[in-house]
Amino acid sequence: MQQPLFLTPVFQEKIWGGDRLHTVFGFDLPSSKIGEDWAISAHPHGVSVVENGEYAGQKLDELWTNHRELFGNAKGEVFPLLTKILDAEDDLSVQVHPDDAYGLAHEGELGKTECWYIIDAEPGSTIIYGHNAKTREELEAMIKEERWDDLLKKVPVKKGDFFYVPSGTIHAIGKGIMILETQQSSDTTYRVYDYDRKDDQGQTRELHIQQSVDVTTVPAKDAQLNIHQQNQGQSSVITYLKTTFFNVYEWQVNGVLKLKKNAPYTLATVIAGVGHLVIETDDTTKTESYELTKGTSFILPSDITKWRIEGDLTIIASEPGVDA
Repeated sequence: MQQPLFLTPVFQEKIWGGDRLHTVFGFDLPSSKIGEDWAISAHPHGVSVVENGEYAGQKLDELWTNHRELFGNAKGEVFPLLTKILDAEDDLSVQVHPDDAYGLAHEGELGKTECWYIIDAEPGSTIIYGHNAKTREELEAMIKEERWDDLLKKVPVKKGDFFYVPSGTIHAIGKGIMILETQQSSDTTYRVYDYDRKDDQGQTRELHIQQSVDVTTVPAKDAQLNIHQQNQGQSSVITYLKTTFFNVYEWQVNGVLKLKKNAPYTLATVIAGVGHLVIETDDTTKTESYELTKGTSFILPSDITKWRIEGDLTIIASEPGVDA
């Protein structure tokens, strides 16, 4: 019987990072400025390694290349998704990501559409989400004149909020916010503004004004969500998104939640609670149980068709979209 693939986290140091990935999730961090846990990643800037089973020690990008059967023989040169937990001790830069066409043409990798589940947010926390420019010429002028208050839209956030951030959306995560991000497997970011801050070497970070003007959606479009919830006793599945890039869900477990395969493979990260993952088969005498704790990330490969989660947990799960 195929096992789930549990994955080791890959930590990324950031100028805006902190240590809450240790204090909240218990991770052993290499520094006190860790901004990102790449929880499930086959991107070359941080590749996850399998912790368990017959593939223990193998990298996710190697499995995608050499064992595509684990992923339902899905097409594509690269594993299409990347899951992160971000800890913003300070404001992230104001930024925008390209679509696939621009990203492949200019950066040699996919574009970056993403979405955010707000794990936690300090009172009064805000994000930047969208802009007020009506034309590309106005956008360029407002950036060059640094009219940030006129250009940028601020949105208050709280724990449990969800945001869809398609490519072309100007955005920034504000200080005091922790998120679970589901995104395309891309590390291309164009910085519009970085608050003129300096790094440890006294240098400002590079901005990408022309690329930002090129790829920003003008005028800005509000991403529409069609969130719905299916209850299963005291447990539930909340569907946040179904897109060509990814489908994203919240599994809220209070006791037991039974689930079944509806995509070639499924990604999951525990953001709260403890419990167990139980892999089911037609032979009820043959089940496998795996402990789940906060921060655990895993992939359910193609030949796992039924499973249940037991305990008291919140899990953010995702699947490849139709075109991923």
